[in-house]
Amino acid sequence: MQNFDDQMHTMVQSSDGSYTAYSKQYEEHYHSTKDGALQESLFKHVIPALDIKKDQGEIILLDICFGLGFNTLATLYYKELKGLNTKLKIYSPELDAQLIESLRNFEYPKEFQKYKTIIEELIEKGFYKDAQISIELFVGDAREYVQRFDKVFDVVYQDAFSPASNPLLWTKEYFNDIAQAMKNDGLLTTYSTALATRLALYENGFVIYLNKGEGYRNSTLATLGSLEKYEVVNMKHKIACNPDAKPLYDTYKP
Repeated sequence: MQNFDDQMHTMVQSSDGSYTAYSKQYEEHYHSTKDGALQESLFKHVIPALDIKKDQGEIILLDICFGLGFNTLATLYYKELKGLNTKLKIYSPELDAQLIESLRNFEYPKEFQKYKTIIEELIEKGFYKDAQISIELFVGDAREYVQRFDKVFDVVYQDAFSPASNPLLWTKEYFNDIAQAMKNDGLLTTYSTALATRLALYENGFVIYLNKGEGYRNSTLATLGSLEKYEVVNMKHKIACNPDAKPLYDTYKP
């Protein structure tokens, strides 16, 4: 295998033994090195999403952003692990075309080795399809891509670089577009527990829930409907305790 590292990315081992990468452009890792790349994808995104939606015959999923492909590949892995007969349609934007090309040289965990052909097809064609799975990879602006969809998605993995590094994928206006792209009972998962993120979701009609468990730090679930078995975050109380808190906006509003 050739070396993955280049001028913009460096491969880094995380605490669960799986590798992630460091982006020199955004000055951030693609995953929490503390939680572990594979563990973060599974526990903060895939497991809650597929457990909540497991009884559906088909799950249509938006993976923001594709990055190293962990969330998409972990979804395939968990579906197979649990023997779910659910069909998956995954749509994922990614701005960095150079990163996509470099994935053929990335060292994926053993759990993903069987999906190497899928990665190769996504690199070459931007699309993969079989009887149970279809994946569309869009190389370009996620904001523009999201606006193509209306009431389509059952699940959204909100996994962009942090609000400090990539604020336009965390604003109130952005989450308005996400809400429009989701079904009325759609579920959004994100690693972010920042009040500004939760406010941007809340002000677009989302109900906010806490995702917590052993072996990973707290994260957020949000839905336009309601969830069982998860703790609701009392946003009215949060706002009362933080009266000056605001969501991010596309254009700053004091």
